[in-house]
Amino acid sequence: MGGLPFSISLFFGGFSVKFFTDYTNLVLIAIVLISGGLLLWPTISRRGRGGLSAAEATQLINRRNAAVIDLRPSADFAKGHLPAARHLEFAELQAKVAQLVKNKSNPVLLVCQTGQQSNKAARIVQDAGYAEVHVLEGGVDAWQKAGMPVVKQGAAK
Repeated sequence: MGGLPFSISLFFGGFSVKFFTDYTNLVLIAIVLISGGLLLWPTISRRGRGGLSAAEATQLINRRNAAVIDLRPSADFAKGHLPAARHLEFAELQAKVAQLVKNKSNPVLLVCQTGQQSNKAARIVQDAGYAEVHVLEGGVDAWQKAGMPVVKQGAAK
């Protein structure tokens, strides 16, 4: 046992002690840890939530050309839907999931009235191999409460 500390100090050569006691190195380590935490924060904070807010969904649609899939019944879809939405009823999702988007790496945004059906549908879409599946938190109800536009019979409302 007496030889173990000697071999460790020989292996590290006292480098680790000097590295961690130098103030400049400690500052750099702190900067790396803080910046890494800030980069991971959006991912970590989103885990507890059910989906994207209306503002986040708008950014996903505009910046990344996400496919918006409205899962509500036809009558509800006709009353008003997101401008870029395509209609596919929840009951038909399992049979037609392969036809959602040509490229399965493109983001998909699922929308229903309140967000509940979209969460169930997200599992089906992910299981079908789509890499990036999002849900509109609160559904069309939250979208309208946020003052976002809906399309009704071809006209923006």
